Amino acid sequence: MIYLYILVPIFLLIVSGLYTVNQGTIAVITLFGKYRRTATPGLRFKIPFFEQVFKRISSQNQSIEMEFQAVTIDQANVYFKSMLLYSVVDEQEETIKKVAFKFISNKDLMQALIRTIEGSIRSYVASQKQAEILGLRHELVESVKGQIDHTLETWGYHLIDLQINDITFDKAIMESMSKVVASNNLKAAAENEGQALLITKTKAAEAEGNAIKIAAMAEKEAAMLRGQGVALFRQEVAKGMSEAAEQMQQANLDTNVILFSMWTEAIKNFAEYGKGNTIFLDGSPQGMENTMRQIQAMMGDQKIDK
Repeated sequence: MIYLYILVPIFLLIVSGLYTVNQGTIAVITLFGKYRRTATPGLRFKIPFFEQVFKRISSQNQSIEMEFQAVTIDQANVYFKSMLLYSVVDEQEETIKKVAFKFISNKDLMQALIRTIEGSIRSYVASQKQAEILGLRHELVESVKGQIDHTLETWGYHLIDLQINDITFDKAIMESMSKVVASNNLKAAAENEGQALLITKTKAAEAEGNAIKIAAMAEKEAAMLRGQGVALFRQEVAKGMSEAAEQMQQANLDTNVILFSMWTEAIKNFAEYGKGNTIFLDGSPQGMENTMRQIQAMMGDQKIDK
């Protein structure tokens, strides 16, 4: 019975010293308020009444949402909505000591973290113009990371990601930006329409020029062929007349007979193919004689050419 009275208090004392550390958590143990050690996940034991679990630190990723305002170099208000993702650098003892003892409470850590991020973003935005902010989202994030990574490491944390989810401006600025975008779109549309019209007119002019060129070439070729035809016709007529005259001379016939025949044949053709047109011919003996002399002169020139 005496042993029972002794063992029960000892058992209760031992049980009171047992504690558990959850997965993804590291416990910081202190002895009389002074750092003693860290405890990893699992069932652990501490000296009852002397050692205390000072703080449980999560080694998992943590996130916070922030909303704040910044002012650009041209005095435009910019409103940000962002999400910050961070975690403990590692689970080494020195890192855990920084996380556990740098700030009085987690609330103070959050306040310092948020103010540091906001100050870095405001500093960057103050060096940019309002019209440039929307296109510098990636550069803004990289600039903030580069500035605060060292500061967070001194606290035992590191920045995993900073996402700028929304960037807005005052209503007047948003309306003016919409007007600028609309005017730029109208300008681009007008330029495209003008270029299309220019291309259409250019192609039409080229087609018309090509058509005129082709027609001119065809007309030139046709005129050349007509001229060649007339020349061949005249050559054949002259050749036939010369041969007929030579044959008549060889037969001791008067060449005036063939000339008279040609004259009468011409008058006949005038009558058949004149289509009602009035043709004046000199039918007097003197006129016919003059015509005969002209034909004889043409035949003589043909003989000289030959």
